[in-house]
Amino acid sequence: MILIAESGSTKTDWILLGSKGVTKRQQTLGINPYHQNKSSIINIISSLDNFDSISKIFFYGAGCAVDEKKQIIKDALLEIFPGANCEINSDVLAAARSVCGIEKGIACIIGTGSNSCLYNGENIEHNVPPLGYILGDEGSGAVMGKKLIADILKNLAPKEIKSAFYKKYELDYGEIINKVYKEEAPSRFLAQFTVFLSENIHSPYVSQLVKKSFSEFFERNIKQYDNHTSLPIHFIGSIAFYFKNELQIVAKETGLSLGKIQQSPLEGLIQYHLGK
Repeated sequence: MILIAESGSTKTDWILLGSKGVTKRQQTLGINPYHQNKSSIINIISSLDNFDSISKIFFYGAGCAVDEKKQIIKDALLEIFPGANCEINSDVLAAARSVCGIEKGIACIIGTGSNSCLYNGENIEHNVPPLGYILGDEGSGAVMGKKLIADILKNLAPKEIKSAFYKKYELDYGEIINKVYKEEAPSRFLAQFTVFLSENIHSPYVSQLVKKSFSEFFERNIKQYDNHTSLPIHFIGSIAFYFKNELQIVAKETGLSLGKIQQSPLEGLIQYHLGK
């Protein structure tokens, strides 16, 4: 039996594959080796119910790009499944295998954060570092939210947008500054305002903000990959999915060819491993 895990910081989806396809699905808490130690991860994995006879595990997750962090996940998995062969991979490779399968292409993640890679049909050939929402993460929910908040607080957003924003969220200057600079997970706080952007996408100001963010993503990330004008560019993530129209407009204006745009990599990963 093959066990596939697709994990973020919030949740992990576990899929058990047999010779005839999916035999079991379960969801647990998220696993991220930057936020949890081996013991905590073992506790999460231990909550799996009746996942037996596992010979191979493919774990894909946030925070799994560095060997040291991969080893934490691997050690925890082997405590629960001592006879299994474990392969620990990044969420970027999960996206690439999901949308590209065994074909060469460029795979991107645009959600709270953003990332991308040049994929050769099996592994990542080149990855432009995403750098997080302060130095990078162009096109992401966190960066869009940051741009919106900055424009509102600097009185650069249109009056009707400011009014609608404060009516919806009832936040004042002090609360916003505190949440961004003092509290945990500021990127998630900022990314939540993409709901407001989606609700007001017909505003020229909002539409331009979203499209400029995608333009920056293409300019600072995709254009660094060889053959970026001839390869399909695929996307995974909620921001890419819900702002699909704006993403397609910017890609066309930039002369790029879009491929799949999906909210989650899970089903594509299942198909990839069923075909292996």
